[in-house]
Amino acid sequence: MTQVRAMIVGASSLLSREIATQLAADGVRLTLFASDPQSLREFSQSLPTQADIFPLHVDDPQAIITSIKTAWQSLGGADLVLVNTGLHHYDPELPWQAEQQMITVNVQAFSAICNTAFQLFRTQGYGQLTTINSIAGLRGGSCVAYHASKAYAKNYVEGLSMHAQRLKLPITLTDIQLGLLDKAVLQKNRLWVAPPDKIARQIINAMKAGKRKVYVTKRWRWVAWLTQCLPEFIYNTRQWQTKAQRKAQKKNSRSVIKE
Repeated sequence: MTQVRAMIVGASSLLSREIATQLAADGVRLTLFASDPQSLREFSQSLPTQADIFPLHVDDPQAIITSIKTAWQSLGGADLVLVNTGLHHYDPELPWQAEQQMITVNVQAFSAICNTAFQLFRTQGYGQLTTINSIAGLRGGSCVAYHASKAYAKNYVEGLSMHAQRLKLPITLTDIQLGLLDKAVLQKNRLWVAPPDKIARQIINAMKAGKRKVYVTKRWRWVAWLTQCLPEFIYNTRQWQTKAQRKAQKKNSRSVIKE
């Protein structure tokens, strides 16, 4: 039986490592891409299957394309390319440098990776491209470039899927819409925070099922629906705070009223 081959682009994150661990446990041969390849050496050696490592220069599209094509030739093709690249930063002052960095990574680099993988799959004759995005792309947000970049990513993947359908290409596009996990952590809300192994398992199950789009974890589907339904004046006043912070804010507001 032919061994399944998978590329994980953006393999240094905790989630990517967990996905790699579970794929390796299933006997999948891996190729890992990271901005700092050396940081993955020890991890790759701990996996039960072969895992090669290649550099990922997120600020240079041509270097990204060259690296992916080089790895592709070395691996002899791939059945799956999983893209987990993304930069998130919040500063109420909205400094342009931070905004530019998010656009460079979340839009430019993301597009170069997906386009290259799609072209390689097209030449190969089959394949699955999976992208890890966020429900932050459903609407604008205070982290302006991040929300906008995730909306772009969602639509870019949908466009590739439509293109594959029109040309009747056997290429599967799977878009993983992650919940707002960072904000759930900030709120210390156990209901919405899931362990990495559970998140990775749901992602892998979605890929195996060939799903076009899936929310991870599943309960975030309802938040996504509500987010789209809320009128702007309500959506814009949401407060992602802990209970203690909300109580303190209410207490302070009462003090001001009394004075």
